[in-house]
Formats: sequence, structure tokens, C-alpha cells
Amino acid sequence: MLFAPLLAPIFGFLLREIIVKFTVFTAIFALVALLVPVAIEYLAPYIGVAGLSSAFTGLSAGVWFWLDAFQLQFAVPLLISAWVSRFLIRRLPVIG
Repeated sequence: MLFAPLLAPIFGFLLREIIVKFTVFTAIFALVALLVPVAIEYLAPYIGVAGLSSAFTGLSAGVWFWLDAFQLQFAVPLLISAWVSRFLIRRLPVIG
């Protein structure tokens, strides 16, 4: 009984600050992790590659060097998923 008044603030802090925030952030992460692939899958049929293919055929070797140096094949999908995630997070009333 002597330690109960001393431990009550610690348990209150753990419950209020750590467990609740961990649960909320885990739920937000899971929501974004589930919605981003669905959004990309939904938008994929509307994005055509014919225009991009014809645009990339006109690039010179020097431009291709810099595109490869900056890892464009990795950066573009990363940027698109980050933009979709930012869009979804800003729509949440608690965070945005």
C-alpha cells in the first residue's frame, strides 16, 4: 500500500503518454500502409506509359548519365508514394 501512491503517476504516464500514442500512431501507419498500395493500384490504369516512352527516347547520353546517377528509377516511385502518404495524412482530422 505504501508504493501505490508513488506508482500511480508512473502508470498514468505510461497509459496516457506512451500506450495511447503508440496505439494511435500504429493505427495511422497501418492505415497509410494499406491505403497507399490501393491508391496506386487504383490509379495505375489511368497512367499511360506511351507518352513517357516517347519522351525518354529523345534524351541524350549525358542526361541518361545523370538520371542513372540520381537513381531516378528508385526516386520516382518513392516520391509518388510519399506524396500519396502526405495527402492521406493531411486528411486525417487528428493530425492534419
